Amino acid sequence: MEPKTPASRRRLPPDERRQQIIEGAVAFFADVGLDGNTRDLARQLGITQSLLFNYFATKSDLIEAVYDHVYLDQISDAWPALLTDRTKSFRTRLLGFYEAYSRLIFRYDWMRIFMFSGLAGAALNRRYLDHLGQVLLTPLMAEMQAVTSGPQQPQMEDLWNLHGGIVYIGIRRHIYQMPGPDDPSESITRAIDRFLAAFRLT
Repeated sequence: MEPKTPASRRRLPPDERRQQIIEGAVAFFADVGLDGNTRDLARQLGITQSLLFNYFATKSDLIEAVYDHVYLDQISDAWPALLTDRTKSFRTRLLGFYEAYSRLIFRYDWMRIFMFSGLAGAALNRRYLDHLGQVLLTPLMAEMQAVTSGPQQPQMEDLWNLHGGIVYIGIRRHIYQMPGPDDPSESITRAIDRFLAAFRLT
């Protein structure tokens, strides 16, 4: 991320300036990790460090805003209803959810901030996974158990394994810089179909 030029250092309305700082911090922390210092961030944004701290009293406050922007604010309010809509087949619901979810997470900033947070021992990704489990995966688990027709009942760990395998498509690209599938939706569909077949989910 290149530092802002003097011409770009104009006075912005407070809401716009706050959003500019958050978006700049997302790009900055995705590149350098959560240990990146606010002095360097301010320099890249073309503002003073004191101005940055006018909007965020501490670096922790800024990271919280980054967390909300990248993770919590992106979880669609429509997803729980999609996952529990029994007018659609379970396969249709699962494919619809992961098609939308993969578009959200298969991004450089999402993947790298999540990994940096885990490596730093920060609580951000644990909080996100707890939230994801409560809001999406727990209702999804209930739906799975309602439609399974096989002798083996799926467990939450099975669902996390499916979820983790899909997330790993993005990890390979953005963390390991390894080539991934040209069309992730095909890989996601195959993973979901294998999962459904294993538990005879309808």
